[in-house]
Amino acid sequence: MTPTAATRAAKHIAALLASLLVAAMLLSCGEADKAEREAGHAAQPHGNTREDSFQDAKRALLKQVYLDHRVTLYCQAAYDEKGFVVLPPGFTTPKHQARTSRIEWEHVVPAENFGRAFSEWRDGHPDCQDKRGPFKGRKCADRVSREYRLMQADMYNLYPAIGAVNAMRSNYNFAMLPGAPNTFGACGMKIEGNRVEPPEHARGAIARTVKYMAWAYPRFHVSRQQEQLMDAWDRMHPVDQWECTRAKRIEGLQGNENPMVKGQCQEAGFWQ
Repeated sequence: MTPTAATRAAKHIAALLASLLVAAMLLSCGEADKAEREAGHAAQPHGNTREDSFQDAKRALLKQVYLDHRVTLYCQAAYDEKGFVVLPPGFTTPKHQARTSRIEWEHVVPAENFGRAFSEWRDGHPDCQDKRGPFKGRKCADRVSREYRLMQADMYNLYPAIGAVNAMRSNYNFAMLPGAPNTFGACGMKIEGNRVEPPEHARGAIARTVKYMAWAYPRFHVSRQQEQLMDAWDRMHPVDQWECTRAKRIEGLQGNENPMVKGQCQEAGFWQ
């Protein structure tokens, strides 16, 4: 081979290698972009994207979801179309007596527990100012973050509760509290320290609500201990007809499904 031919061959091989390297880089970038897109898609919320007013959500629940099932979650107290409670026999409360006459809409996953994921809640925002100065917390998150308002107004996470029970539950996580006395007399709700054990009849719905919120909103994270408890309650306390009716009505109003409930309802023949 002449020197000229050898030079041409070397250049050809170098060009070929360069082309292969570029192709490999493009393939790698394409795969990285695909993975990034898939990760971004996986991180997209599956929750409420329609109703961002907490007040409107509460009205819809009262008038369109619970219209024929006016019973509170924890104590199974009856209430009327205006939210006035008929206290069950033997109900007592150690605090908040004035809040026993009406229902309040309880966040099973407390607003503070997902609200702390928002910088507006933790640190405030330039738009969160009033005559007393800057503020943060729930009021700030509600003012400036639509994403927060959508989570706050998610009807799957809202249940009627006697006001005093809602107040004392606060933002405490659920737990098993063997040996602890009932906090509200005949109502089997227990609060000890900063933990809450709900009555057995409420545990399945609570579990599926917590699991839904963790699935629907990437900002909200459940501890491993809480996740294990919710999985156990979910298995031990399956759906009933009312839980399925409730979920179907909320899906119609809010536009998104709760697969933690819907799948079980369809299997049980309750999704009608």
